[in-house]
Amino acid sequence: MARIQFGILAYDYQVVDVVGPTDLLGSLAKEFLDGLQLLGPVDKAVIDGAPQFDFHHIGVTRDPVLLTSSMSIVPTTTVDECPELDILLMGGPNPLTFELHPKFSEFIRRHVAAGKLLFTNCTGASVAAETGVLDGKNATVNNVEFEYAKKKFPNVKWTRDTKWVVDGNIWTGSGAIAGMDMFAHWLKENYGLDVLVQAAMLLDYEPRDINGVLNVIPKRYDANGQQISTHVYSYH
Repeated sequence: MARIQFGILAYDYQVVDVVGPTDLLGSLAKEFLDGLQLLGPVDKAVIDGAPQFDFHHIGVTRDPVLLTSSMSIVPTTTVDECPELDILLMGGPNPLTFELHPKFSEFIRRHVAAGKLLFTNCTGASVAAETGVLDGKNATVNNVEFEYAKKKFPNVKWTRDTKWVVDGNIWTGSGAIAGMDMFAHWLKENYGLDVLVQAAMLLDYEPRDINGVLNVIPKRYDANGQQISTHVYSYH
């Protein structure tokens, strides 16, 4: 199985918008799952079937970028040097102060025009909307920003009926953790529930469905009918 080239635009996004989804995906690294077998059994079929990712943090330059919570990131590549991507993720910045660099704008347009997957999380949908790639598309955005986005980008078919929206090769998540749920759905849809459960278990995370309901992982109950944790941890 070919490794998936996964890019993240390095601008001043909210940290959890990107770290949540990428940690979920990164939990499936084969070398990591192999190492876990020292602690407890890991289904070989899950290891063999899990996707593998190379993450590229893409800046206009390689200079550090200040994110939220006084955290910063050093880009691993630039828009001019970045290898061909399979997936691009855009986290959400402050929509009232953010300015999209023209090089980023062109990079996004090329990626979408090539038919590659674009994911936005939280206010990242507004960033995508600035480039025109959401014109005529169904999309969602952080619900706090919803009315502002509707007025600023009237050519987008904005909705807040679901936690994420898929329109062709563009996926938009409504908020930081909804973005994790969106990627959880993508994992389940493409690689199966067992792969998703393994990734989620490592983060002690339970994803919600597209309506925000906790029913993605089958519920468990004790002998008295009381609901218990969905995750089952096994040890040697």
